[in-house]
Amino acid sequence: MNIMMNDNEMKEITAVLKALSDPNRLRIFSELMTGDSCNNELMETLDLRANLLSHHLGVLSKAGLITSRRDQIDGRWIYYTVDRNAASQWHQWFNSFFDPTRIQSRTVCGPEGQMNFIPTEKLISTIPNN
Repeated sequence: MNIMMNDNEMKEITAVLKALSDPNRLRIFSELMTGDSCNNELMETLDLRANLLSHHLGVLSKAGLITSRRDQIDGRWIYYTVDRNAASQWHQWFNSFFDPTRIQSRTVCGPEGQMNFIPTEKLISTIPNN
């Protein structure tokens, strides 16, 4: 099974991979996979400065991986969570993309591959006599 991707899908996939390629963003996302959290808790748990955390949360949000909401009692507090639909979608995509049954046996393109197309008698005639 070949996974074909159009330009929009390719852009979305690369945006998610880029978002998760940064070690701090990967740590943040992993922490959020354990449940909702707020800025202060994330800063303390991950030992990140507020401006750096805010930047990384913005990248994860723009990639569609997390969502945020303000506290209903005190709007200064912001809670972050993994978007469950996005997590489910990417879980399915990665399982499909990395499915080992997709790996096919193919004839290689170099000299070894050409050996499969050369008749045996022709192959023997190309071996020098000693």
